[in-house]
Amino acid sequence: MNKKKRYEILSLFYKKQPNPKIELIFSSDFELLLSVILSAKSTDIMVNKITGTLFQIANTPQGILQLGLDKLRYYIQSIGLYNTKSLHIINTAYLIATKYKNKVPSNRIELESLPGVGRKTANIILNVLFNKKTIAVDTHVFRVANRTGFAKGKNVIDVEKKMIKIVPSIFKKYVHFWFVLHGRYVCTARQLKCKLCLIEKLCEFDRKK
Repeated sequence: MNKKKRYEILSLFYKKQPNPKIELIFSSDFELLLSVILSAKSTDIMVNKITGTLFQIANTPQGILQLGLDKLRYYIQSIGLYNTKSLHIINTAYLIATKYKNKVPSNRIELESLPGVGRKTANIILNVLFNKKTIAVDTHVFRVANRTGFAKGKNVIDVEKKMIKIVPSIFKKYVHFWFVLHGRYVCTARQLKCKLCLIEKLCEFDRKK
């Protein structure tokens, strides 16, 4: 895909949704961090359902630590990998409370040192909370980038590097959310809704294959 076509695609997304928002519901930096940790291998709808209850009980590092591992497991047991995520959240809460003085770190190295926080999670936190022009590549972004021909790559790191290189600075802050929403509701994994697609005429996907 050439530079002109990519710019047209991003311009169309921008025109339709100039300020896209993350669909996770949160009211503090710490709540977002926990929500993104919980979202791994799960849906935002499920995470919001869980945190809607959990955050009424505990939504600070101290609150999570007081809740304890067993009770935390109980509140998040309906989500995938809840045992592992419970441990990650307890350990992350401890580090946020003791090492970072109850503040979510604002740089990648410190973020990725937290249990349960990988590159994708760090990119989302840096983007949403600290206005960094990072591009998180999840399954939706990876699929849309490859399927449309926008940025092809064999793995998420390849796609992220390409997108950082080719996406104009004015669009970098939003491109993750545009691609996530497009992949979630239009360019889905199993049932493509090409007739509803905003960028159908610019897409390079060969439906015959």
